[in-house]
Amino acid sequence: MAPDSDGQLWIAQEKFQQSFCQDLPEDEALVMAVTQKAPLGVTFAARPAWRAKPSWYQVSTEDRMIDPDNQRRMAARMNPRRTIELASSHASLASHPVEIVDLIEEASRA
Repeated sequence: MAPDSDGQLWIAQEKFQQSFCQDLPEDEALVMAVTQKAPLGVTFAARPAWRAKPSWYQVSTEDRMIDPDNQRRMAARMNPRRTIELASSHASLASHPVEIVDLIEEASRA
């Protein structure tokens, strides 16, 4: 990831699939790369909602953006009501939509 002059963080288009969504087809990865919404670097300094609200967590075991062991440490710190693990890239919402929807529905029922 590299910041632009406005402080937004971007993944280089030519590295997007291999870094972010290696388990998606090339055409889907290209669409994601050219339409990515870059977060502001300061976003990572905001107070997280999980400190005050119940949470659920999903670990992507094939993630190349956030190491899976780091995800597990983050989940442990959050003390989620439930954690699931998926053999997924960082783009688990796109590559494992059914499992993600199931987790979201579980959280919404709680």
